[in-house]
Formats: sequence, C-alpha cells, structure tokens
Amino acid sequence: MLNPTLSQPSSTSGFSILNPNHLYTKLSSSFSFNPKKPKTPFPNKLSINKSPHFQQQNNNFNVTNSSLSPPATGSSSPRFFVGHSIYKGKAALTVEPRAPEFTPLDSGAFKLSREGCVLLQFAPAASVRQYDWSRKQVFSLSVTEIGTVMSLGAKDSCEFFHDPSKGKSDEGKVRKVLKVEPLPDGSGHFFNLSVQNKLANVDESIYIPVTRAELTVLVSAFNFLIPYLLGWHAYANSIKADDLSRGNNADPRAGADFEWSR
Repeated sequence: MLNPTLSQPSSTSGFSILNPNHLYTKLSSSFSFNPKKPKTPFPNKLSINKSPHFQQQNNNFNVTNSSLSPPATGSSSPRFFVGHSIYKGKAALTVEPRAPEFTPLDSGAFKLSREGCVLLQFAPAASVRQYDWSRKQVFSLSVTEIGTVMSLGAKDSCEFFHDPSKGKSDEGKVRKVLKVEPLPDGSGHFFNLSVQNKLANVDESIYIPVTRAELTVLVSAFNFLIPYLLGWHAYANSIKADDLSRGNNADPRAGADFEWSR
C-alpha cells in the first residue's frame, strides 16, 4: 500500500533537462465559483480523480466570504474544485487559484477586502512516479506577480521574494524566493522555489522545468482568472439597468464625468 502522503499520477515518463517534453496533468483542487445551474447534465465521461492530494486539499477548503461572488440568498449553488498539475522526474507543481474575499457592509452591499491569488505548490519526488506532498512548499502569486510571469519572453527571467511574517515579530525567520529562469536550450523555463524557515528548521530548494507549451496553458488560465481574482466579475454581475448612468461610485466627482470635465 502506498504512503497516503504520496501522490502517484496514473502515467508519466522520464525527464531529461535538455528535452523536457514529457508532462502529465490532472484535475486537482480548490477553486470555486457559482455558475448558473446547467440546463443539461454533464457528459457521462466526466470524472474526478480523487487522489490523496485532492482529498487533502478538498477537506481543507472552508467556505467563507472568500467565494468568487458575494454570498447569495436562497438555495446554494454547486461548488467546484479545480487546479492544474505538472509532473516531472524530480518534482511536481500544482497551480491552484484562490478566490478574492468580500466584506459585508451595513447597507447590505459587499466590498472587496482582499484580492485573489494563485497558489503554487511544489512537491519533491519520493520515488518513480511518486511525490511527497507532506514536504511540499507553497508560494502565493499576487495579481501583479501573475502579470510578471505572463509577460515573460523566451529569454526573460524574474524573481520574487516573500516574507510571510513581514511586519511581525518573526520577520526574517521565513524567507521564500521564487526564481523563473529560461532553460539552457530555450525550450521553456525553470521554476525554482527556495525556502528557508528557521522556525521549522527547513532549508529546501525545489525546482521543476516548465516547457513553453505548459507555460502557455498557465498563461491562458491566468488571462481568464485575473478579472475574477480582482473581484470585478462580482461588480459586473451586480450592475442593474438603472445603475448604468450612475457608474461605480456614489460621488460623481470621483467618476469618469469628473475626469473628462476638467
């Protein structure tokens, strides 16, 4: 029996740094939205791969005010958990969106309190076709950082530094550095996450090559996600016909009319 902390894809191939053409992707977890109920049922061929990693992420997901849209009255809509994973010989990378958060106001409206993000989860390989998710390291990309990754050219690189305890008493004790650098043969980029955690006595670096095709898939998903991570979809869905003439602000001087009348 496999260790429950290890996730094993159903199929994959060996990996060579100079020819990273083998990949494996799967449906994972944890992004939700509230679509309208479909008129027809999903095709019978649709299935969900409930791997140990999927189950763990699903169980850890708590429904709060961080749903894609402000809470709606009436019956609840079905929720969906999504993600995209890339598997290579030495590591696996799972990319999962996190929804924005809204705060209810006394008026009954909702105000964006925190933008959404994309969570990168790196897990080292434990053996052939198995990954140790108990040793995973995570890095959260903000909307602006997502834009930086999306704008990378074939020879471009970028680097992000995070201190989860910045401004707190433990500042400097946890350092996370994500580097995205082009592969030597120009076939894609290395994603390298280095984590130094003095609190947990952890000093680890996990890297995974991402091909141009794999990065193109991520960029396409990011393009779709950004308006949702900003919460703009909630505003667009709340617009009524009589609101169109008033705009997004109660004070007309702060709107487009004031801007163009100067």
